[in-house]
This record gives sequence, C-alpha cells and structure tokens, in this order.
Amino acid sequence: MTNQQLLTFRSPPLPYFIESNRVTYSAGEEHPNRSNIGVFDMLFLHEGTLHIGEEDKQWSLVPGQILILRPDRWHYSVKPCEQETVFDWIHFQAPGEWEETDSAHPGTLRGDYYTYAIRLPKHMTLSYPEEAREMFAGLHEAASGSSHAAFWDRQQRFLHLLQMLDEGWRSDEAKAAVSVAERAAAYLKLHYRAPISNGMLSEALRLHSNYIARCMTDVFGCTPQQYLLYYRLDQAKLLLIKTDWPIARVAEETGFRQTPHFSRLFAEHTGLSPLRFRKRFTG
Repeated sequence: MTNQQLLTFRSPPLPYFIESNRVTYSAGEEHPNRSNIGVFDMLFLHEGTLHIGEEDKQWSLVPGQILILRPDRWHYSVKPCEQETVFDWIHFQAPGEWEETDSAHPGTLRGDYYTYAIRLPKHMTLSYPEEAREMFAGLHEAASGSSHAAFWDRQQRFLHLLQMLDEGWRSDEAKAAVSVAERAAAYLKLHYRAPISNGMLSEALRLHSNYIARCMTDVFGCTPQQYLLYYRLDQAKLLLIKTDWPIARVAEETGFRQTPHFSRLFAEHTGLSPLRFRKRFTG
C-alpha cells in the first residue's frame, strides 16, 4: 500500500457540516485562488479534470477522486479546465484537535477509551463512487432546507460520509488491526472488575498477546493493560461522584485489589487523591 496523507480529528467534538454545493466549470474556467479560508474544503469530482494546488502540492482530480483542502493554507488553480468539469464541494469545520500526517507516521492524535481518532484521506480514488455521488446529492438537498429537521438531516448525512471515508482508505491489514483493538477493548470493558492478564485476553480473543498489544497501541495509543487501567480509573471517577461509598469499596468495585495502590494510581493520573477528587465535586 502506498503512503497515504491523512487528516486526523480527535472526537468528540465531532467535525460539523457548514455548507455544500455542486459546481460546473466550462472549458477555460478555473478554481478561485484563496488563502486561510478558515474551513476545510472537501472536493469530489464527477466529470472532467480539476487542476488545484495547496501550497507546494498539486493535484489533477479526475472523476471518482476526493480531495480535502486545509483551512489554513493557500489554495490555487494550477491551470484552467480543458473541458466541462463538474464537482461537489463541502465546507466543514473541526472545533477539536486535528493534524495532517501520513499513514507511515500516524502522528500524536490517538483514540482512547472514550475518544476516537477520525482519519480521513487527504486525496484518494474512491472504490464506491456511485454511493458517494448519492451521499453528496442527499447532502446538498438537506443543505438547502431551513427547518430544524433539515439541520439534523445534513449533520447526520455528513457524519455518515466521514464514516465512509474513515473506513474506506485502510488496507485490509489496517482494518483487521482496528477490529482486533475494538474486540479487545470491549472485552476489557466487560470484565474490568476482575483481574485480567494478557494471557487471559489472548485466550479470549484466540490471538497472540503481542499482536493484540500491537493493534491496541496502533489504534488507541496504549497497551491492553494501560487501557484497562485508564478505564478502571474512569469508572472510579464516576463512582466517587455518584455514590457515597467508602474509598475501599470504590477501589474494589473498579478492579483494584488494594486500596493504597488504587489511591496512589488515582493521584498520579488525576493530581488529586480519591477523597479530594470527591470533595471537589460534592463539597
């Protein structure tokens, strides 16, 4: 698989749709030059060829290809269209953290036990162009509405499009890694109150523990035992706020066998002891 440029968005918060339309350029027309427009610009080609650049990179988009331009760069026409060119565009915004990297160096934004790293291809040829055409058409229709229902419709359609792009660029090997990591996470969440070793996880998934650890590190940025610890601590935070249980019971309910050990780990990760954490929200 060739190296793929990726735009990664840590969510929540989720990227959100702003506006969209379909444009037709006659031969001789070209895309406008713009700089720092403040929104992401997603382009999808139907007919013809669109010659466009971003800073020092240039593309000649053909039917079935998609390109996402950044909100903080200079976008310009490389040359006019040689024939009638039809494309869809979507402007969207990302209120949370995001970065541009490549598939060989996935960057710093990773998912964990409560967030997800949406990874979108910057440029690719879609293997499902007809489905994409239908999705863009439905999105344009929803974008033209002014009712409350239209707002929810276009946001849901846009998120469905992002999901399709997020899942579509990965190789079969990468998709397998995501599946393994999600299966491991589900097992850890289901059994977090009990002691779980890497061997137990390996036996449950019927996969080698080293492979599971590699998949979880690639997808979540942490090993299975780290994931389990973070999830247990997160559950402990909820119990400290929602209940009046003694600290010892909170520790036991979240899989920690010794209260001092729980208190030490909790303080290391939150900066507060369990008791001070509780008082912060109940005092």
